[in-house]
Amino acid sequence: MEQKLERGLRLLYIKKPGTFDTGIASRLPEAYKKFWNEWRCTTPAPVHHIEEPGKWKRNPRSGRVIPVQNVPIPVMYPPEHNKGLWGGEGVIKGFQKRDPQQRRVPHFWIPVLKRSVVYSEVLDKHISTVVTDRTINLIHEHYGFDHYLLKTLACDLKSTLALRLKRKILLSLHNKDLYPDDPTKREEVYNKYKKYLEPYTKEDLEWYGLTMIEAIKKQTDLEEILNKPKPLKHLYRKQLLEKLMEAGIQEAQAIDQEEY
Repeated sequence: MEQKLERGLRLLYIKKPGTFDTGIASRLPEAYKKFWNEWRCTTPAPVHHIEEPGKWKRNPRSGRVIPVQNVPIPVMYPPEHNKGLWGGEGVIKGFQKRDPQQRRVPHFWIPVLKRSVVYSEVLDKHISTVVTDRTINLIHEHYGFDHYLLKTLACDLKSTLALRLKRKILLSLHNKDLYPDDPTKREEVYNKYKKYLEPYTKEDLEWYGLTMIEAIKKQTDLEEILNKPKPLKHLYRKQLLEKLMEAGIQEAQAIDQEEY
């Protein structure tokens, strides 16, 4: 009986495979795992509820001391939210009692969506997309659309559109290819936003903002390029040129400089 119990406990505490433990996902670089941890594993800021500080509070009516329970409201994010900038808002499912004499009925609270135009100073582009009032307020609080995207974590941006725009802005700053026809404006904008590049390396930016499917496809393409067999004629040609150069033949040195 004790042996069966021990075996049952062992099975109970077996570690379940994680996202990056099996398949091609296990070969993804640390740069993408870093982004995934920021996007999927970090707790987002509360949007639909207000967290109470501390661990205990006193009930104003009864005077009893009770524990503080910050339970987040379950929020659903439909696929449509990836095509817009909802500012962390989502769809809340609950119940509503519309008549005191009747039972409560299911109800969905949907954020107010509107189409608006936002401007990216780094990309120098106006973008028409679906936003919420909270998104507009956050852009105003951060004094610009670029500041809002670059300061906000991936877990709070939520949508793939916001993450792709953030990735594009960071890559543009890193490559310094903004405003190609205006060097003065390029330096001005670059100096204004270059502080946001400090937490990232070049590899981090290459993998930032990709979904799991996009990351796996990119890793597959990289592995195909690395494992692609090279024609032996190129290897033999290189070996022949090396032997000729060792023999001191000037024609081989000229060919090597032209080819390589």
